[in-house]
Amino acid sequence: MTNSDAPETAPASPTPADDQERWLTPGVAGIGSASFLADVGHEIPTALLPCLLTSALGAPAAALGAIEGFSHALAGAARFGGGVLADDPARRRKVAVGGYATTAVLGAATAGATAVWQVGVLRAAAWTARGLRVPARNALLADIVPAKAYGRAYGFERMMDNLGAIFGPLLALGLVAWLGVSWAIGLSVIPGLLAAAAIVYAIRKTPKPNRRDKVPLKIRIRPVLKGDLGKLMGAVAAFEAGNVAATLLILRATDLLAPGHGTKTATTIALGLYTAYNVAATIASVPAGRLSDRLGPRGPVLVLTGGVAAFALAYGLFTIDSAAIVLLAVPFVLAGIGIGAVETAQHSAVAALAPKDLRGSAFGMLATVQSLGNLAASGIAGILWSTISPQAAFWYLTTWMLLALAGLLIAARRPRPAR
Repeated sequence: MTNSDAPETAPASPTPADDQERWLTPGVAGIGSASFLADVGHEIPTALLPCLLTSALGAPAAALGAIEGFSHALAGAARFGGGVLADDPARRRKVAVGGYATTAVLGAATAGATAVWQVGVLRAAAWTARGLRVPARNALLADIVPAKAYGRAYGFERMMDNLGAIFGPLLALGLVAWLGVSWAIGLSVIPGLLAAAAIVYAIRKTPKPNRRDKVPLKIRIRPVLKGDLGKLMGAVAAFEAGNVAATLLILRATDLLAPGHGTKTATTIALGLYTAYNVAATIASVPAGRLSDRLGPRGPVLVLTGGVAAFALAYGLFTIDSAAIVLLAVPFVLAGIGIGAVETAQHSAVAALAPKDLRGSAFGMLATVQSLGNLAASGIAGILWSTISPQAAFWYLTTWMLLALAGLLIAARRPRPAR
């Protein structure tokens, strides 16, 4: 039999390696690297800010709270504005690069501050730049991967970001022991600028936007809140209203452990549990994204539902007065798995449901809801903690998780991806 007579063979089905190659492109790797390096860069001054303010500049603890609160508020507002800017495919590139570079320089500049007000101004400006870049980065990622791979792409980006949150404080400890606080903060500019370089690399691997795609600078809230995307935002708002800052989880563990271990040891154990939380979030992100892609159009909402359920269970366990380290580790790990799944699913769901010309505004709205929700959750939970009990605070947070689950059941009904 000649070659011409040979029967045609069916094309080989895609292998897992082929499937990975289609979404883990140089552009996706560049954005993931930028997230890792940027988190390392800003975690160093964040970890050392209390020491700089209280020890070097003699400021009271109230100054730290005021600076951080004001900076987070500005970051939330900047995320909304950044979303509007990021609607334009060409403009979002400039915002992303400028946001990464500016955050790096301003964050490191706090090393040279000689007064508390200087630290406040630099910190607030750095977090404003950080807020501006978030919607642009998320919209860029949606530009360079097919819709069927959104979960894996955003899971990879979240994994890299969480790795930075683990590595950054460890690097800060090493730099402080070697060079001191000021030098450690100053050197944080290096990973920050490398993050800017990584985002430039990612952009160069992204097809240039068509000039006809240019979107006018316009605030558009109502279109973002329509249809399936609006239902999703409502459920996300309920979740974020109960998504308390991880510092309250650390405080809960410390309070429970202190009577039997002493304050210093209890604090060390609590920080170890928080590390377990970050490790769980890192490990969960990519599998959550893969599952989201495999489940089809409803995948992101279903994975988001699972993450919220993990939070509800974790908060319920935090209402129990137990000083057993193993029992405390369970809610920390559950919350870590929950945040890894939730953040991945939120981003992939918004990318799938938002119209292309509204992606920036949609991601800006998501980031704003996250920021303001976290602020409200931490503030109200703190008041309930102080005036009633820690149990009351965590029951309050659990209630919001249950409301979010109800909203997600509604949002999961036949979601229609945007065209």
